[in-house]
Amino acid sequence: MSASLGRALGLLDLVAAGTCTLGGLAAASGTHKSTVLRQLRVLEDAGYVHHDDQHRYVLGAHLFRLAQQALDSFDVRTAAAPRLRRLRDAVGRTVHLAVLDPRPGAGCVYVDELEPAGAPVRTVSRIGGTAPLHRTAVGKVLLAGLPPAERERLVRALPVPASAARTTTDPDALLAEVAEVAERGWAQERAEDGSFVNCVAAPVHGADGRVRAAVSISVPDVLLPHEALLALVPTLTSATADISRDCGYDTPGGTSP
Repeated sequence: MSASLGRALGLLDLVAAGTCTLGGLAAASGTHKSTVLRQLRVLEDAGYVHHDDQHRYVLGAHLFRLAQQALDSFDVRTAAAPRLRRLRDAVGRTVHLAVLDPRPGAGCVYVDELEPAGAPVRTVSRIGGTAPLHRTAVGKVLLAGLPPAERERLVRALPVPASAARTTTDPDALLAEVAEVAERGWAQERAEDGSFVNCVAAPVHGADGRVRAAVSISVPDVLLPHEALLALVPTLTSATADISRDCGYDTPGGTSP
């Protein structure tokens, strides 16, 4: 990196931290005012900084556009892949990565699935497959990651047919359960999707703090009792915290049962 570029990037960091005057930026960077002013003019012409009528400098609109584009283009599947492999190997169970399907009422989409070697029973979900929000652990996590008003609007508009005796079909009961998921940081599913598979899931946060995805551990109840599956929650939330940090967000893991 050239010295000039390094100084310019350093000025952006100082402006972001709240240093807003020419004199303050020169003092903080140890650079002469005339040099700082030339660099600020270049940054301003490119839209990276802006100064008001009191000559205070703030981050510019183009920098925010670039940041949003970076967030939008960040491939959570690629970022999560190494951690998902480690999680699968650590627990010896099937691991899924799911994201919210933006289409109205569409549910969520599995974007990755890792089966343990020699798995005696395979799960029915597949990459690219969809799942309902109201009766899957990943769906509940993704619902919990929405702002409360948006969460309620979406839940009340969802078709909530039952596929098993345990399926929650009452919107108020589902909202209460999802609020609990948001509070504790993980969700569970006890054969609610009409199958013999139980799941636990936890969120992956992006750099902007939003829930970008959900990671689940799935296992047929004939292979592992539900209580034993719950014992894997700390390992799961540790993995999702690591993935979140890899995505630019530093967050503590969820609480264990």
